[in-house]
Amino acid sequence: MALTGYQLGEVLGHNPRLLNSGNQDAAFYTQMWHSITQGKTFSGVFVNRAKDGSLYHEEKSVGPLIDGLGHITHFVSTGKNITRRVQVEQQAQRHLRRLAALRTIDMAITAGHDLRLTLDIILGQVTEQLDIHAAAVLRLNARTLVLECVAESGFRGAGTMKQPVRLGEGLPGYAALDRTRISIPDLRREQIVRQQLISEEAFIAYIAEPLIAKGQVQGVLELFHRAPLSREADWQELLEALAGQTAIALDNASLFEDMQQSNQELRLAYDTTIEGWSRALDLRDKETQGHSRRVTEMTVALARKFGLSAEEIDHVRRGALLHDIGKMGIPDAVLLKPGPLTAEEWTLMRRHPTFAYDLLRPIAYLRRALDIPYCHHEKWDGSGYPQGLRGDQIPLAARIFAIADVWDALRSDRPYRKGWSDDQVREHIRSLAGTHFDPRVAAAFEELEGSDFLREVSA
Repeated sequence: MALTGYQLGEVLGHNPRLLNSGNQDAAFYTQMWHSITQGKTFSGVFVNRAKDGSLYHEEKSVGPLIDGLGHITHFVSTGKNITRRVQVEQQAQRHLRRLAALRTIDMAITAGHDLRLTLDIILGQVTEQLDIHAAAVLRLNARTLVLECVAESGFRGAGTMKQPVRLGEGLPGYAALDRTRISIPDLRREQIVRQQLISEEAFIAYIAEPLIAKGQVQGVLELFHRAPLSREADWQELLEALAGQTAIALDNASLFEDMQQSNQELRLAYDTTIEGWSRALDLRDKETQGHSRRVTEMTVALARKFGLSAEEIDHVRRGALLHDIGKMGIPDAVLLKPGPLTAEEWTLMRRHPTFAYDLLRPIAYLRRALDIPYCHHEKWDGSGYPQGLRGDQIPLAARIFAIADVWDALRSDRPYRKGWSDDQVREHIRSLAGTHFDPRVAAAFEELEGSDFLREVSA
C-alpha cells in the first residue's frame, strides 16, 4: 500500500480501476481482459494514480486463478514500481530532442542565406522545445535604435507584432537596453505599450530575452504564453542556448567569418549535454559509476595512436560516452540482477546495441558516432553480436573501444566478484588477441597500458 497511498480498508471490495490514471485507452484494457479471460497472464506497464493524485508507473503482471472446473475464481497481480526508470528514460529522450533541435538550428544557420527562413526554423524549435504558445524575434536597427519584428509564430492576429519598439521603451526595449532578461508572470498587471497582446491575444506570461552576439545587442527574443509559465533550470538553460543561436542568425554582417567558432561552441554544448546524459546512465547502473568517463578517455588515447583525425576522434568520443545508451531499453530486473542471467535474459541483454542503433540513427548529428554503441560487442573471430561481424568488418572505433571496455569492467568490483588485478586483466586481453580482439589494437593497448596516462585514467 506504500505505492498507492491507500490503506487496506480503503480498497477492499473496490474495483481496481480505482487506481486508473486515464493514461491507458480502452484498447489497452480490452487486450488485458481478453488475455486474462483466456486463462493467460497479461504483462504490461500501467500508469496509475495514487491516493494523493500523483502518477506512478508500474510494471505489472495480472493472471487468473482457475478452479478444478475450469472457472476463473480470482485474479493475482504482481507489480514493480518503475517510475524512476521511466523518468530517467524520459529525461534522456528530452535531451535527445533538444540535441536534435539545436542541430537543426545549427544546420539552418550554416547552410541558409535567407534570414527569414532561418528565423522561421528557429521559432518553430523555440515554441516546440520550450512548449510555449507564441514567440517573436525583434531585430535592433542600429541606425534608428528601433526594435523591429522580423519573424513571429503562434499569434492570432496578423498585425499584432507590427508596431516597432524604441530602445529603452516597453518591455523588449528595456531588455535590450539593460541586456537582461525580463520575465512577467502576469501581463494583466503590467502597464505595457502593446495592449493588444492582452486584449486580442489573451497572453498572460511573458519573457523578453536579449539577443547578444560578439558583445553586441542584436535584438530581443520574446516568448508569450496564454497560461502561467512553469520554468525549471534546464528550461532556462535551453532558452539561453536558443537565444544564443538566434543572435548568431541575426548577426549576418559577420556570420560567415565567425561561423567556425560558433560551431565549435555549439559542439561543446552538444558534447556537454552528452556527457551529462552519460553520467545519468552511469547513475542508473550504480555498479559502474565513472565507467563511461574512464573508457572514453582510454578509447580517445588509443584512437590517437592509430592516427585518427580530430574530427574522427570527436565522433569516437561521443560514441564511447553513449556506448551503453541502448541499456535504457533493458528492465532494471535484468540490468541490475546480482546473479547470473538466464538464457532469456541474455537474449534481451544482447539487444541493447540494436536499441542504441534505433535510438541514435534518426539523429543526423550522432550517426557517425554509432560505430561504438552498435558494434562494441562484435568479436574479431565473428562470434560477437548483434551482427556477427568479423575482422576488419568491425569498425575500427568499435575494435578500439572493446578493449578499453573490457579493461575497465574487469578491474572494477561487481556484486558477484572482486575486480581483477592489472596483471590478470593484461594477461586476459593478451590471451584473447586474435579471437575477441583485433591483434593490432591489443598490441597498441599494451603499449598504452604501461603509460602514466592510463594509470591516471584507471585510478
